[in-house]
Formats: sequence, structure tokens, C-alpha cells
Amino acid sequence: MPRKTDLLFPKKFLWGVATSAHQVEGGTTNQWTEWEARQAPSLAAQASYHYDDLDNWDAIAGEAKKPRNYISAAAADHYNLYEKDMEIARRMHCNAWRFSVEWSRVEPREGEWDEQEITHYRRYVEALKARDLEPVVTLFHMTLPIWFAEMGGFETRANTRYFTRYAQRIIRALGVNVRYIITINEPEVYTKLGYQDGLYPPGKLDQRLARRVLGNLAYAHNQAADAIHKLNRRYRVSIAKNSTYIYPGDDARLTVRAAQAMQFRSDDMFMRRVVKTCDFLAMNYYTSERVYGYRVHNPESPLSDLGWHMAPGDIQYALERWHDKYEKPIMITENGVADDRDDYRKWWLMTTLIAMQKAMGNGVQLLGYMHWSLLDTFEWNKGFWPHFGLVAVDRRTMKRSPRPSALWYARALAKIRKEK
Repeated sequence: MPRKTDLLFPKKFLWGVATSAHQVEGGTTNQWTEWEARQAPSLAAQASYHYDDLDNWDAIAGEAKKPRNYISAAAADHYNLYEKDMEIARRMHCNAWRFSVEWSRVEPREGEWDEQEITHYRRYVEALKARDLEPVVTLFHMTLPIWFAEMGGFETRANTRYFTRYAQRIIRALGVNVRYIITINEPEVYTKLGYQDGLYPPGKLDQRLARRVLGNLAYAHNQAADAIHKLNRRYRVSIAKNSTYIYPGDDARLTVRAAQAMQFRSDDMFMRRVVKTCDFLAMNYYTSERVYGYRVHNPESPLSDLGWHMAPGDIQYALERWHDKYEKPIMITENGVADDRDDYRKWWLMTTLIAMQKAMGNGVQLLGYMHWSLLDTFEWNKGFWPHFGLVAVDRRTMKRSPRPSALWYARALAKIRKEK
């Protein structure tokens, strides 16, 4: 009989890791690579201004001040080394893997499909299946083909038909080897940073346009989900939504109402547009926010290497809120911490697993957990210095080195899965 302290999860629970094409593959040519080439010098020059208040600034300054840090280039060379990386995940006792297809590889010019690249992703999925790793495929993870970006991308609703066409083509190619499909990753992050804050391509500062793009992304998801369901009803489709759990720090009316309003704007304004076409909910969780009055005042606690408030246990409440509000199964599709020295990742993982267990005990139907990330990745406008990987990557040699937290995670998964 299992002890009361043991973590119990369903037999078919998906234990995995997450990656995205542009962040690990290397050798991409898309709207992000063009953006990198233009922005790298200024990002390097501004690094001190943006990051010198971080506790780890002395450790990251050398890399953060170099323009090449902001160029994805070969990234982790996962495009060529994917089977080696999958073997690492298999030896860690994972049984699932979230990845993305790079649209610019398979359709480099409008209407021209690269069959060799489509075959690459088909073989990629076959390699996952051969290792008993359940594929969780994402179709849009921040990057667009240059031709699509040049016609305005998702700024124009009529352009969403190209995304639907792409989704149909890829899912047909991958066939029955995939079941779980994410249409779009973090649509509100894409629109806020790209169209409101100007930090991601296309680098615009237009709140009205940001709202329009967000609406078009909801429409694109719904259209793609309908098209994928028509291909085969076995497909389980969702959209990966970044969720920050927002809660009141006291019971003052202003505080409570402000926290509720902030949570509604953060999650529900978008979710209500797409939830009907989702077979499950895909949650990306990294932090929570405590509100006093109408401002965020988080507890004093250690911060991640990115300066983010670390509250892994609050994922329990994020999960329970989604369960109560939307009444659908949930998959955690991203969750992790930037922690180069690996000081906190084991604690993060342990606390998260306990929180997941508590949420399930309170009725949450949880399908799986995908840790971000297996590898150190290219973290968009931050470049390579934030290290989220269970496995460190030496970008000169591409040597993979599991961190101590990866070894702990492997032992934990071996124990959890053995008890079934």
C-alpha cells in the first residue's frame, strides 16, 4: 500500500517536457530571425539598464551585453539532435513531449510546401512514438513565415485562412500518431509584447491594434479547431493560455474587487472566446500576483533569475479556478523556473507536484504536466542567458548536461510511475 506521503497520479497521466521549434531547433528563417538581426545591438547595449538590478547580474552580464546572445542561430541544434534529446527524456521516465512545428520551414513561401520538412516532422513524431513519448504538438509558437508577416500576419482577419490551411496540412501529415493539438501558444503574450509594448516583432505600440490581433487569434483558433475536428474526432484540441493566479491580500472590498477584475482581464476575457472549441484546457503557469487595494504587492520571497516572483504552489489555485469556471480537463503545458545555478528547481518541482495532487484531490481532472523546458532555450528578447532547462546546453559544443534537478525529477517519475 502506498504511504500517505506518496504522490498518486492516474496510470495514463502524461509526464513530459516542453520545447518550441524556434527556441531549440536552430537554423530557422522567419519573422523572428529578421527581428533578431535588427534588434541584437540595441538589446545588448540596453542590457545593463534592464537587468543590472537582478541578483545574478554579475553572472549574466558578460553574456547579456553581447549582441550574439540575442541571435538564435543554431540554438540548441535540436533539429539535428532531436533523437538524442528524446532519449534523455525517455531515460528521465517521461512519457510525453510537447513540441512545435515551425511554420516557416514547411511553407517557406505562400502556397509552396516543403515536403522534405514535412517529412522531418513526421519522422520527429515517429521518433517520439518509438520511445513511448506521447506527442503534444503546437502549431503556432510565436514565429511566423516572413511572407505571412509581410501581409500583416494576424492583423487582418482574412489572413487567418492561411493558418487554418497550414493546420490542416500538418495534422493530415502527422496523422493518427498525434492526438493532443495546441493551435496557438500564449496569444495574449504575443499580442501584448508585439503590439502593445513593442518588445516582440512587429514591435508596434498600438493598444487598439493589439486588441484586434487578439480577437483574430481567437477566431483563428476556433476556425482551426473546427477544421481539425472535421479531419478526425479523436483529435483533442486546445489553445495554450498563460495563466497568472491573482488573489487578494486582504478582505477589503477594493482589494477583492480589484483582484477579481484583474483575474478576469488576465484569463476570462480571452478564454470565453475559445473555450467552446477546446476539448481540454492547456495551462502555462509561471507565477502568481497578490493584490492590495488595486496594486500588486507580492510577498517577500526569492526571485527567479528573471526577477519573477516564485510561487509554484499557487498553481493549485489556478487549476481549481479553471476547473470550477470551465469544467474541462486541464493539461499543464508549460511550467518552470529560470534558475542557472539550479538552486530552486528541485523545490519548484516538488512543490508543484504536491500542488497538482491537492488540486486533483479537490476535483480537478488533470491530464498531464509538461515542464519548461528539457533544454536551455533561446528565450526570445532575453536571448540565451535565462536558463530554464533541466538539461544545460553548451552552445559551443552542444553537449547536454543534466542538472541535479533533472536527476531528482527522473527519480520522482520513476517512483510515481512504478506505483501504478
